[in-house]
This record gives sequence, C-alpha cells and structure tokens, in this order.
Amino acid sequence: MIMDTKTLEFVTYCISKLSHVLKISQREVYRRLKQSGILYGYIVPSYDVLHTFSSRYLVEDLTEYMKEKGVLPE
Repeated sequence: MIMDTKTLEFVTYCISKLSHVLKISQREVYRRLKQSGILYGYIVPSYDVLHTFSSRYLVEDLTEYMKEKGVLPE
C-alpha cells in the first residue's frame, strides 16, 4: 500500500507515541500493528478522522484496539 507523506508522518507519530506509552520498541509496535491488520486496516484508511484526535485520545483508542485484536494483554 502506498501512503502519501502526511499519512506516513502520522503513522510514524502513532508508532512513536505507542512505543513511549507502552514501553516497547518502535520496531515491535510496528510489527504488532502490521501483523494484526491495524496499520493498513484501521490507521491508514482512517487517517482523515484519526489525525484530528488529541494525542492522549489517539493513544487510548489505538491501545484499546490493540487489546481487542489480541496484540496487547488486557
């Protein structure tokens, strides 16, 4: 999937924020998001809405979704 620059920057931002909050490497966050389908099934297609969220809400939303998908412990 090809992303434009804004979307790529947003994905990078999400990975960085999640890495910091979850205390796991950015590489591991990326792997989990990609493997679970969250990256290309949710973050990229929902960029227009997600990028309007506050940083805190965005991290909470993505963390909850990662738990639902089984890539983070409950």
